[in-house]
Amino acid sequence: MRLGFIGTGEITKATVIGILKSNIKLNKISISKRNIKISKFLKKKNSKIQIYSDNQKILDNSDWVFLAITPSVGLKIINQLSFKKKHIVISFISTINMKKLKNLINAKCVIVRAIPLPPISYKKGPIPIYPKNLKVKNFFNKIGDCLEIKNEQLSLNFWSTSSLMAPYYELLNLTSKWLEKKGINRNDAQKYTASLFLALTEAASLNSNQDFSILVKNSQTPKGLNQQNLNSLRSKGFFKKFNKSLDEILFRLKKNK
Repeated sequence: MRLGFIGTGEITKATVIGILKSNIKLNKISISKRNIKISKFLKKKNSKIQIYSDNQKILDNSDWVFLAITPSVGLKIINQLSFKKKHIVISFISTINMKKLKNLINAKCVIVRAIPLPPISYKKGPIPIYPKNLKVKNFFNKIGDCLEIKNEQLSLNFWSTSSLMAPYYELLNLTSKWLEKKGINRNDAQKYTASLFLALTEAASLNSNQDFSILVKNSQTPKGLNQQNLNSLRSKGFFKKFNKSLDEILFRLKKNK
């Protein structure tokens, strides 16, 4: 399998690291020189990784091509590249939909949109894809949990929730900083916070076949600390604002249809 990555940001870095940790059989990984620091870092990871300054050479040396660039860069460079029918193109671009991709690529090749997140470097996390494709599904299942979306409109909802990464880490940051201000050592505060949220997330994952409202209910006792904190946040409109922020992200994505 020959893989090529157009763009060498954090998502490319995470995806390549995840691939190297998997049992995916590789012949070659071609990456662009755009981010010199990341490209050199990745090249040191494996002798099968080659760096190219010319994006077309990446395509010419790849069977699978991953578009890991920003929407603005994508609109500028994709239609300048010569894709072939043999290519399987995986787009990580958030706001360039399938119709636009097909017009830009202008070749009768397989095109799939995917939403990987940085934990893919640990072979963890969901990877929604659209449209359904067995080869792509099997590939991503080796470095995460692939979820096939039946239509592109629905996939926008998953793109929206992918925006929760930074707010989630900010929640951890605020929690550990609060502990520090109360006199807890920084390392202990961060270790405790990370362990707490990891345990809660793992519990949710193990019980993902039931409604999460049951977890909310079972984590409270009458007049207990969790009930007080939950009611306090609800009264301040925290969760309504949370939902509104997701609606705003979805609105932005729909504008770029």
